[in-house]
Amino acid sequence: MTATAQGIRLTVHVQPRAKSPGVGGLHGDALKVRVSAAPVDGAANEAVTQALAAAFGVAARNVRVVAGASARRKVVDIDGASVAAAETLARGG
Repeated sequence: MTATAQGIRLTVHVQPRAKSPGVGGLHGDALKVRVSAAPVDGAANEAVTQALAAAFGVAARNVRVVAGASARRKVVDIDGASVAAAETLARGG
């Protein structure tokens, strides 16, 4: 994860169809995001955007998938978020 002029850029690992949705912990070097949506017609990407927005306390419009739209591993920009908040989530909290 790196700081940008507007917020942060981080790599996430998405687990679609998760029984318990949430954001936290690591999968390798990526922040783990569990969503209940299936990876069909962008539903999982929308769920990832909503989950990250809620976890970082920003509006969903401030979360953008910039790489990996059709992959489990994605690069995401989050405007208004801090590296410290991402590190806290990565530790599971």
